[in-house]
Amino acid sequence: MARKYGVDMPDTLERSSEKAQRTYAETLRSAEQEYGSGQLAGRTAYASLKHSFEKVGDHWEEKDHKGPSDPQAAQSGKAAREHPKATAGGVDERGLTRRELYEQAKQLGIGGRSGMSKEALARAVARRQH
Repeated sequence: MARKYGVDMPDTLERSSEKAQRTYAETLRSAEQEYGSGQLAGRTAYASLKHSFEKVGDHWEEKDHKGPSDPQAAQSGKAAREHPKATAGGVDERGLTRRELYEQAKQLGIGGRSGMSKEALARAVARRQH
């Protein structure tokens, strides 16, 4: 991890745009002031990042449309903590069509993709990208 914008930058963000890095860093610093350093501040920074960016391979790219990327990201606060939902690991499940997710799965060589639902495709893509 390299230090940039006053925070330790995760590897996937080191390979991402300056805007993605700034979004993560600014949110993390703010969350650390609010919650202290730790897991909650990190989750808050990633939630903010995933609102405008999606994980593509080994880096983050700006989404065409801002918004939550999966059912967990659509929740906030107490509901998100107490009733966690499935996450797509940074893949923009809500913003991409099934066809777009299918094409990503095809490029990644994911087998069985033709029978997968949109949600399953998003999770398979996320697993392969990690």
